[in-house]
Amino acid sequence: MAAPMLRCFSRCWWSGTPGLSGVLALGLRKAHSGAQGLLAAQKARGLFKDFFPERGTKLELPQLFDRSAAGYSPQTIYCGFDPTGDSLHVGHLLALLSLFHFQRGGHNVIALVGSATARLGDPSGRTKEREALDAERVRANARALRLGLEALAGNHQQLFTDGRTWGSFTVLDNSAWYQKQHLVDFLAAVGGHFRMGTLLSRLSVQTRLQSPEGMSLAEFFYQVLQAYDFYYLFQRYGCRVQLGGSDQLGNIMSGYEFIHKLTGEDVFGITVPLITNTTGAKLGKSAGNAVWLNRDKTSPFELYQFFVRLQDDSVERARHSAACQRTRKAECSETTCCRSNKACSWTRRTGFC
Repeated sequence: MAAPMLRCFSRCWWSGTPGLSGVLALGLRKAHSGAQGLLAAQKARGLFKDFFPERGTKLELPQLFDRSAAGYSPQTIYCGFDPTGDSLHVGHLLALLSLFHFQRGGHNVIALVGSATARLGDPSGRTKEREALDAERVRANARALRLGLEALAGNHQQLFTDGRTWGSFTVLDNSAWYQKQHLVDFLAAVGGHFRMGTLLSRLSVQTRLQSPEGMSLAEFFYQVLQAYDFYYLFQRYGCRVQLGGSDQLGNIMSGYEFIHKLTGEDVFGITVPLITNTTGAKLGKSAGNAVWLNRDKTSPFELYQFFVRLQDDSVERARHSAACQRTRKAECSETTCCRSNKACSWTRRTGFC
């Protein structure tokens, strides 16, 4: 069963209560490093799914994270979280873990709360339009999301600080720059750099256009705002990498094309797999099956039970990426070894528990 993974996860990311063994924490701290390098290691684990573009015009993505490369400097990576609900949920888990891997690797990460984009609604991976949210509700959700992100980052810092230099963890809100924009000025300055044929070719757009409900102009414009977010963060913070779920690839591509047209510089996208249930449905608030990363909405016991009830192969990726990472040399213990009849991943022994 999936119990071992959740036992460690709930004690670390969820409650923020110290108590993990030194060996356990050390395994996680080293999970991002090694001869393979950060990108290759997490790609092999299944935490990273796709890289875009595969080859840059001036730079290659692995070069940005190669400490031995001439002119190496820490990078800035961002991931967006739209406040369509008042809490983070399990669907955000792999993106959060990825940000923490980069931070422990010495890179600066930005968690972008999308108060502006949440008003439009992201059509990616959806067959119908999202519920419209008024401005006050979005602001309340954004405040709650910021608190959740800061709490997780604080727990991460408290539990896994290892004496090395970490990157920063910054929470921003894209309403800060859109509030200053006038619609006509924005369209005149930005709209001319996007081609309708390219925007219409995105899978998320094609899927919605072919659905009975169709697609609204607000949803169609979403990818333009996400592209501009990437451009703004590139210009202001030197952010060259956007992280997102695999359903965000089209939006990431729009950002890459926009930045490359305006600046000629290379930027990149990294996607993580979507967390789905046994039927393949995406886990999230809008899908109606969210498991919250907030003890007031989903208790630690309920979070634990959610993973325990899943088949082992359904949480294999999370098990290898979450707080239970151990080295193969470590002794298998009750809190981490497999309680099923399968052989332990590290000791190769069966029924050791």
